Amino acid sequence: MKSLKVIFFGTPEFAKTSLQAIHQSQHKIVGVVTVADKASGRGQKIHESPVKTFAVENHLPVFQPEKLRNPEFLKSIKDLDADVFVVVAFRMMPKVLFEMPKLGTFNLHASLLPDYRGAAPINYAVINGEKKTGATTFFINEKIDEGNILLQQEIEISPEENAGELHDRLMEMGAKLVVETLDGLAENSIEEKPQPDVEHPKNAFKIFKEDTRIDWTKDAETVHNFIRGMSPYPCAFTTLKIGGDEKILKIYKGKFEVLPHGKTAGSIEIDKHSFKIFAKNGIYYPEELQLEGKKRMNLKDFLNGFRQFDTISR
Repeated sequence: MKSLKVIFFGTPEFAKTSLQAIHQSQHKIVGVVTVADKASGRGQKIHESPVKTFAVENHLPVFQPEKLRNPEFLKSIKDLDADVFVVVAFRMMPKVLFEMPKLGTFNLHASLLPDYRGAAPINYAVINGEKKTGATTFFINEKIDEGNILLQQEIEISPEENAGELHDRLMEMGAKLVVETLDGLAENSIEEKPQPDVEHPKNAFKIFKEDTRIDWTKDAETVHNFIRGMSPYPCAFTTLKIGGDEKILKIYKGKFEVLPHGKTAGSIEIDKHSFKIFAKNGIYYPEELQLEGKKRMNLKDFLNGFRQFDTISR
């Protein structure tokens, strides 16, 4: 099989797994482009992206441009004469860059396109109670996540799976799909296809802090799926009133029961053995929580430490 010269673009762990898979294949990585190192934490320690760490450990050329239109950066990339660019969890690319390689630039997206275009496809698939999702490789064009499809693969979502667990499974599956796509391009055996014309595709917009608040007026299953879809990151939250103070309570995991109760949505019942939160048509039972200023803990430890709650605020 023909070996392709690849330049890889990516940043987080999700992307690193694909980079590793390409590195272990017959294809040759001639360059890796990732985000600039950033200072974070109390000590403002410099942190590298997982993609950069892997590239450095494996002696791959690394580029960390502040601007993708920088003429020096563009010349350096062009001089590498790559056959194809592979993009996984990166930022938007200018046309002058993604049109550079002979075979084009393709992206790995963690959904069955055209559904769940956008920044948070894994979260929204779980939030919306989907029974399946998948991964898609597609050629990049000037519209976000709308290029021609190369390969797709489905995966089932289990009823209690959270976004983090699904992320890890899609990360592994997606890495294999990237290599399969490279193999297909090398052999000219993939027929690219336009994305299906769907009038109202499901969206996966970027999630902001205000989007993570739990709405207890929703039905219990919707609340449960919302919490699963936000776990472990960015994590769904509600608020507790404790001694007159309002505290943020993050909920990572729980169970629900559809049950008529006549209680106000968002009200609670709590004792040393149980914690109930009333939703529209049922009850939610938190199992893993984190109160503001405290560490994440299971329900038993939570109830041992905090018992004086007034109500939950919607």
